[in-house]
Amino acid sequence: MAEPIRATFRKPFTEQVAAFRLRLGNLVPTSAWDDLQHSAHDRGFMVAGAMKADLLADLGAAVDKAIAEGTGIEAFRADFREIVARHGWHGWTGEGSAKGEAWRTKVIYRTNMATSMAAGRWAQLVDGKFKYLIYQHSGAAHPRLDHLSWDKMVLPFDHEFWQTHYPPNGWGCGCKVRGAHTLAGARRVGGDPDKPLPDNWNNIDPKSGTPVGIGKGWDYAPGRSVAPVINTMTRKTVNWPFELAKAYMDSLPESVVDDFVTAYRASPSLADETRRYVERVLAKQSGAVTNGPVIQPYRTFGRLASRDVQKLRSLGIESEGYDYTISEYAIRHIFSKHGDQKVEGPRGQRAVVPSDYARLALMLNNPASFRIDGAQVLIEGLFGNERYVAIFEARRKRRMLSLVSMRIFVGKAP
Repeated sequence: MAEPIRATFRKPFTEQVAAFRLRLGNLVPTSAWDDLQHSAHDRGFMVAGAMKADLLADLGAAVDKAIAEGTGIEAFRADFREIVARHGWHGWTGEGSAKGEAWRTKVIYRTNMATSMAAGRWAQLVDGKFKYLIYQHSGAAHPRLDHLSWDKMVLPFDHEFWQTHYPPNGWGCGCKVRGAHTLAGARRVGGDPDKPLPDNWNNIDPKSGTPVGIGKGWDYAPGRSVAPVINTMTRKTVNWPFELAKAYMDSLPESVVDDFVTAYRASPSLADETRRYVERVLAKQSGAVTNGPVIQPYRTFGRLASRDVQKLRSLGIESEGYDYTISEYAIRHIFSKHGDQKVEGPRGQRAVVPSDYARLALMLNNPASFRIDGAQVLIEGLFGNERYVAIFEARRKRRMLSLVSMRIFVGKAP
């Protein structure tokens, strides 16, 4: 099941990311899945049974990373396991078996992917000022007959049908909507303007309390209540994905920043992506890859924690809103200075390799030491008999602390 899900969701778009990140400013403890209803989901993030803010922040960070970077469900599952173990969270539905965990992580992943995608799409439809919307069935092998009956149906943008039937409109629903400016345009994208709306479309199912064919709690248009906000956020984002990540962290309420960035840096998938980023940079430098994907000049490790901001402020350095970053230039520089074991060995050091960069995020969360030297910050981490020293330098115009050098000492302190 993992591959079809990844194939469906692996290409995020800015409105989708913005839609999900609106929720992260409001972490909602819940005991059951239906504690949060309808459009309340547009501005709140919840996971059924997760009652603690720090647990929710970590889960939110894992989902956000899956959406923003398209890492797939297996990367999310790795993050989920680490979060559950670290927080000692027990009693969640699905706990105790591999099958149960697979089901629960699929529900969390797929639901947030689908609703954020739908919310982002609604924002695009609003922004595009489409006159008509076309319902598109998912093409599932075992379709829900009601959903199939709405396939290719064309209705005005402001028709009340979309208030309750805009997809997804049930657990696992993969239906979509397209927009058109004219009826001829609706036909060109597969719509059938002559197809009538079923007479019973708004009949209420007494068991669910929702229109027939709509799952309980799904009778609303995800993102409709916040479409203007999503569009405003999206217009401010540039140079995807680094600038988008930095912009969203700037928009988070200060009350959740520490929890969120700590979770972001603790996620195993961030470590994996960091290593892969370094490998791509070095492959490009060596000439092994000449026509691969464009390499972003920076990657972010997230905002500085409040404790780091306070330490820097005590020494006269204002770093509010700064984030820790790694750059293509720094990777090349470190490789040239500290990437040769023949040179590093006599110094009592080890050559820096791509997998070492994966530990930077953990060092930022739990440094062995945090020292300031002028405009530079020296952060150390201990791993077995090795001591990592990462040097970050303030970039005031870009509001970042960017990695400039890294050394690894073996068997002794530097």
